[in-house]
Amino acid sequence: PPYPRVCQVGDPALRAVAGPVDPAQLAGPELQMLVQRLVQVMRRRRCVGLSAPQLGVPLQVLALEFPEAFFRACAPPLREARQMEPFPLRVFVNPRLRVLDSRLVTFPEGCESVAGFLACVPRFQAVQISGLDPKGEQVVWQASGWAARIIQHEMDHLQGCLFIDKMDSKTFTNIYWMEVND
Repeated sequence: PPYPRVCQVGDPALRAVAGPVDPAQLAGPELQMLVQRLVQVMRRRRCVGLSAPQLGVPLQVLALEFPEAFFRACAPPLREARQMEPFPLRVFVNPRLRVLDSRLVTFPEGCESVAGFLACVPRFQAVQISGLDPKGEQVVWQASGWAARIIQHEMDHLQGCLFIDKMDSKTFTNIYWMEVND
């Protein structure tokens, strides 16, 4: 690790609680390589968030990005309903989460580690994530709607928690079910 691929459900790496990064490691090559790999795999898989445990590394590091192109690919009614706004790449080391608006919002969610499946998951409407960036600078981001959902999903990975643990199980769907039935 870090693997150039995403660990799949069943891999014990996804169920372990990630440990904090020693701030002394921040400038080191291992952490910089981990951050590079996270961003590289996230972009290659065309997903909007990825955590170190998904690459087999039990450390509290995650990357988040919702590019303009992904935003434009979503139909306007969907963007509006799910409160989507594009946001640039953000990497957090040793992130902490604070709930700003505890109203629960439920929408479908998927995960690169549970490939090919979706389910509805309730998430808090607004959160604040704070931590260090890869250079060791303190960063804080207040997010709501879709961005808040992505943050909560990735933060769960650091606790060994997957969306399937929080989903409404009746909504669990194989995204290929229609093709399978043909």
